[in-house]
Amino acid sequence: MVKINDIKRMEKYILKYGIDEIFSKDMRPFMELFSFKKGEYICMDGENVGHLLFLVEGKAKVYVTLSNGKSLLLCFYKGFKVLGDLEIINGQSASTNVQAIEDVYCIGISIENAIKHLLGDAKFLRFVCSSLGEKLSMCSKNSSINLLYPLENRLASYIIATEEIMDYGGRKVIVFNENLTEIAELLGSSYRHLLRTLNSLCEKGVLIKKDRHFEVTDEKSLKEFAADLYR
Repeated sequence: MVKINDIKRMEKYILKYGIDEIFSKDMRPFMELFSFKKGEYICMDGENVGHLLFLVEGKAKVYVTLSNGKSLLLCFYKGFKVLGDLEIINGQSASTNVQAIEDVYCIGISIENAIKHLLGDAKFLRFVCSSLGEKLSMCSKNSSINLLYPLENRLASYIIATEEIMDYGGRKVIVFNENLTEIAELLGSSYRHLLRTLNSLCEKGVLIKKDRHFEVTDEKSLKEFAADLYR
């Protein structure tokens, strides 16, 4: 996490998402702008949350670590999302892992200032209720997807949601280049089943296997398989 001293950029995000409108008082003096690099954890399960964060640019994946040591994908964050709302209400450490899948920018308010100025703010608390309700609905839907949809659909949705674009001499290609063992866990699959599914997508002409990654050769079909499952 890196603090960025760029008031104009932070003000642009505040105006874009109307962040100042969710508070009863002016919270700008307590706001800071932070950046997270791709692959960096914004928060980790079991760790104390230092800031109430508003994701204003970039994408992140949210997953939970289970008691058996395995992980399960919950959802993706993109656009405007709040992180740390449940933790400041309950005074608990983080209960999920949030990891940047591309460079992410967040506006943060320290937990101390959030507790001092916001826990008694009815306008902010209404916003938190709405935010938590949206998260509950999203996680409930995605949990059903993990149980009821074939891996082929879930994997296609994951590739679309985490798409990495590479430029080959002006030809832009979606690339899937992640640790397959970790992806199998996140999608609730075995490593073997994941390999079979990747091979199946290759046989259908949707993907092509390169030395160390997969390239999307039929984006339209991939999106049809994905059906916007994970949001």
